[in-house]
Amino acid sequence: MSGGESGPAAAAAAVPLLQAPEGRTTKYYEGCPGCRLDEANKTRTGVPYLNFFYIWVVCLAAALPVQSLFPYLYFMIRDLKVAKEEQDIGFYAGFVGATYFLGRAISAVPWGMFADKYGRKPCIVISILSVIVFNTLFGLSTTYWMAIVTRGLLGLLCGILGPIKAYASEVCRKEHQALGISLVTSSRAIALVIGPAIGGFLAQPAQKYPNLFSEESIFGRFPYFLPCFVISLLAAGSCIACIWLPETLHFHGDDKVEAIEELEAQVRGSESTKDLHKNWQLMSAIILYCVFSMHDTAYLEVFSLWAVSSRKFRGLSLTSQDVGTVLAISGFGVLVYQLAIYPFLAKYFGPIKTFRPAAILSIILLTTYPFMANLHGLELKILINIASVLKNMFAATITIACNILQNTAVTQEQRGVANGISVTLMSVFKSVAPAAAGILFSWAQKHISGLFLPGDQILFLAINMVSVIGLVLTFKPFFSLPNPTRHS
Repeated sequence: MSGGESGPAAAAAAVPLLQAPEGRTTKYYEGCPGCRLDEANKTRTGVPYLNFFYIWVVCLAAALPVQSLFPYLYFMIRDLKVAKEEQDIGFYAGFVGATYFLGRAISAVPWGMFADKYGRKPCIVISILSVIVFNTLFGLSTTYWMAIVTRGLLGLLCGILGPIKAYASEVCRKEHQALGISLVTSSRAIALVIGPAIGGFLAQPAQKYPNLFSEESIFGRFPYFLPCFVISLLAAGSCIACIWLPETLHFHGDDKVEAIEELEAQVRGSESTKDLHKNWQLMSAIILYCVFSMHDTAYLEVFSLWAVSSRKFRGLSLTSQDVGTVLAISGFGVLVYQLAIYPFLAKYFGPIKTFRPAAILSIILLTTYPFMANLHGLELKILINIASVLKNMFAATITIACNILQNTAVTQEQRGVANGISVTLMSVFKSVAPAAAGILFSWAQKHISGLFLPGDQILFLAINMVSVIGLVLTFKPFFSLPNPTRHS
């Protein structure tokens, strides 16, 4: 699309700024934030670094409450005294993670519809405010049920994940969409750097830093409040950054104009929102996304519990600081990969050609995890860090590819709801993953021997089977590749 000029009178009457690229008339409307952004992107061919930075900051604030939890979740459940024996801690820990995703599953489609009707920006602001409130309350939890409820409400009211993906693909030119969408996942990568570090080093501060925090202080009485409080402060800063977020949705204020534009979108091959479930290109990409999201969530839950559990249960006996360091290093590695390497892989090979090798290598790598319990000292730390970096790089490759495939299967008018459907189904899978992983982890610790395989090997084998299913689903006749991606 290309832009044009109009006079003040045209602005008052919402008269379009006429353009006709390649034989087709495209209209920009005064007062429409989406048109204003499209016009700016037409004249500005470079990467919109400032807009991408705002997306990154907002996604980071939304991701931190999830990523910071894992280094101290085991100890938090232990201190809440809900588990009757040590092997049951994983069982109860799984449900804390599951409640967040269950809440998000319930609200994802309504949030997508809200974003499509009222704009991406209001949805983003409300989501960040919910992080500030309910993440803080989670840190003040004194009972297991308070932790469950606050996590559930955070998932219910933080509806940012679907709309922000649509936003990232709309705020830039088409040639920069892969980078824009990768920023959404790269924010989770940096959350894997900052989040585990915050959770691992700031939890139980009165025990770790008695010279700075006393047992009588609020951080002594609520040992897991400090990491949540720091994250809420960061979320407050990102809420201020939302002031400079440009709106990408089109508001023309003319029903006839909107009807014409919707018709034009349908002529270009789109389907109505009501028919999204019949769009197999979209649904096959969403199902793949759900399967691998389930795998990633189960892996992260199991890894965090397994790493801190006792050697007598075939764990690694690491501290919360050790786990935070491992996850932070792997997060930094993935961040570098997503920003510096993946865009070139996607450009030259396309998302599917990088998708399948990543899944295969991830399966092979995870098979080696149970044997790391035989290692100690520096050897263990080096290998577990390398394995964690590689595992998260493979996961990032798969996630970005799924996001690209989803957003290229629909038009702008449908992306909010399409991503809402995606987040809903993905959240259902993710709500099952930590609960199932926690139950399986507890079972594995109670069955270290006496079976055809040790319990820890069965545990990682079960997680790997999810990846195998996802890999099989990338082939025909199940998988349908969207046309815009066939020639990437």
